[in-house]
Amino acid sequence: MADRDAGAVAPTSPIKQRGGSGCLPCARSQQISSPSREKSSSRARRIASRKENAREMAEVITDKEREEPRSWEHLLVMVNGIVGSADDWKFAAKKFKEKLGERVFIYCSSCNAAISTFDGVDVMGKRLAEEVQRTINETRGVQKISFVAHSLGGLVARYAIAQLYRPGDPGLKDVDPKPEENAKGEEEKLPVRGTIAGLQAVNFITVATPHLGSRGNGQLPILCGFRCLESAAVCIAHWFVGRTGRHLFLTDGKPNHPPLLCRMVTDCEDGMFLSALQLFKRHVAYTNVQNDHMVGWRTSSLRRESELPKVTTTPIDPRYPHIVSVEEIIPDNEERNLRSPVAEVVIPPAADPLEEEMIRGLTKIKWERVDVSFHGTLQRFFAHSTIQVKSTGLHSRGADVIQHMIDNFVQ
Repeated sequence: MADRDAGAVAPTSPIKQRGGSGCLPCARSQQISSPSREKSSSRARRIASRKENAREMAEVITDKEREEPRSWEHLLVMVNGIVGSADDWKFAAKKFKEKLGERVFIYCSSCNAAISTFDGVDVMGKRLAEEVQRTINETRGVQKISFVAHSLGGLVARYAIAQLYRPGDPGLKDVDPKPEENAKGEEEKLPVRGTIAGLQAVNFITVATPHLGSRGNGQLPILCGFRCLESAAVCIAHWFVGRTGRHLFLTDGKPNHPPLLCRMVTDCEDGMFLSALQLFKRHVAYTNVQNDHMVGWRTSSLRRESELPKVTTTPIDPRYPHIVSVEEIIPDNEERNLRSPVAEVVIPPAADPLEEEMIRGLTKIKWERVDVSFHGTLQRFFAHSTIQVKSTGLHSRGADVIQHMIDNFVQ
């Protein structure tokens, strides 16, 4: 339980240093080191660094806390993206802990890392659901749950919550599951419309997530909008990233069986995707306006091509110098969803019918769009990682985005 209270991803220990036979090496052997030995030593250091997250990921607990396990009210699950790991959220987890650590248990998922992120959104989502359920079972007193997910991790989290969805009475509204006293003076919990693994769903935050997939003009910016390259990517993506590539490029569909990402905007036999997502009090999509070479602006912000606003680099608040726009998607009927929020001008549907289907499904829910621009900094070229502060050395400019998440996090 102590390791759980430390907000660690998985119990690990530093790698032991390789010892010799106990004899002191001669001076000559100290001066000459083979390339293979240096390479092996470097690899060992890298592995050791990756395994340190058990003590550094979210918080360091005291001896007293080890003896007396804490009771946490709110579980925050952080999910990494493609070819990522729990280490990717190291900076953000530390900042969340500093501000919210008294009540929020920060858990960085480790079940989908490196090449296991090629297994497909569904397989990864099931693994994440199992990991979250285990964490809930081992965490005392938790009543609420939130997710913060980067890139592909946002899709994985959307799949996982459908597996964790527990229906309630459809005639009831969501309420805080706080104890109430009945006529006999006994405490009882108010019923709710539904839960995520028995917990109240609060924040669902995605960061540069390809909600609409990666197929289409500009959805994978590294291809520079060349139609020939985008068409080729649709055909060969699975060669490089396995089943995940088929899901992202919507090539996994069959007659009378839509692609997975299209099914994930509905309630279907695969899961109650829309109902599970609707349970969260708050839905936020952080997006890179420019220089994200992995995820396009449209797909991460749930916009049609005709809905993209003029690019701006002016911050809306001096406290967050890289956040240039915050707006809400107000859910309404399908006809109103096709209208501009500024003027009563009918917005044409997306060119791709599958994309239009996903937009209509996801915008039935109220979202906050937060547009981010790292214009004017060298780190803009790594925007996909900078928005998450994947590394404090290379991506530190995204710290204000993390602070914005923390300041607006609903407890």
